[in-house]
Amino acid sequence: MTLMKKRSIGARLLCGWMRLHGCLPLKYHYFWAGILAFLVEKVFRYRRDVVMVNLSRSFPEKTYAEVTQICHRFYRHFAEIFTECLWFGGRRGERGRERLRRSHIVEFSNPGELNRLLSQSGQVMILSSHAGNWELLAGLLNYSYGEKLELKPQGLTIAYRRMSDAISDQAFSFNRTAMLDDLDCDCFVESFDVKQFICEHRDPGRAFLMVTDQYPYGGRKNMEVEFMHRRTVTMSAAATLGVRFDMAIAYMRLESREDGGYRVTLVPVCEHAAGEDPAEIMQQYYRLLEQDLEAQPWNYLWTHRRWKKE
Repeated sequence: MTLMKKRSIGARLLCGWMRLHGCLPLKYHYFWAGILAFLVEKVFRYRRDVVMVNLSRSFPEKTYAEVTQICHRFYRHFAEIFTECLWFGGRRGERGRERLRRSHIVEFSNPGELNRLLSQSGQVMILSSHAGNWELLAGLLNYSYGEKLELKPQGLTIAYRRMSDAISDQAFSFNRTAMLDDLDCDCFVESFDVKQFICEHRDPGRAFLMVTDQYPYGGRKNMEVEFMHRRTVTMSAAATLGVRFDMAIAYMRLESREDGGYRVTLVPVCEHAAGEDPAEIMQQYYRLLEQDLEAQPWNYLWTHRRWKKE
């Protein structure tokens, strides 16, 4: 159920390369992000057609020139996500957590809100998205600079999707657990095992973080919501589980700061979800995400095929 600990020779070599580059300063990574963005957008043109179609349909009021400008800025953001992930895993354990806090790469603006929801409801389901840099959320416990976050490492569970390529999956799993090396906790649970994990862990003081804006896995009947002017098939497991177990449910806002890095803000959706309609919860989630994309349209993973059936 937790991330792989055993790594193949290929994964070990890739991990070594990632750690070597990750040890370098964050400014170094941002310098190379500019070059990487140029290569990905202009030379390899990685999914550029997908990005332009997604942007054009999501922002029909914008001109072609405006959409092209957003697309260009998106690729810079896309490259920064990759280089930030490399940097994130460059130091592990306590040394990694100290470096992470000094960097202020992510700032949790209202940790007291999570403390309040945990105190009132016992467990919190956090609905996240592919805005900001979602890969940095493994360091969530280190981003509070004012009020102390009461959540313990053993109480944080993050759902992840195993990658199809075994070497990449093992390497990136090793990278994203960098802050947890010396802690007695299993923060990551494979998405298909989340339901069983929640059923087995009903003790209070737990927060479950799930990225819920992907196209649903499998072929079961799924919910539809309105998102960016289109009917959108949505994942619904997080909201359904939150309702079933009477959790508090919150939306996680991931803004890009003007001075670099990201700001995390928790927005309560409901404090006791029992009796609520999961479809309405997901619709409210997408309304909040839309507001964020209207403010920062480039701050999203536009390369993924969110609307596959169109």
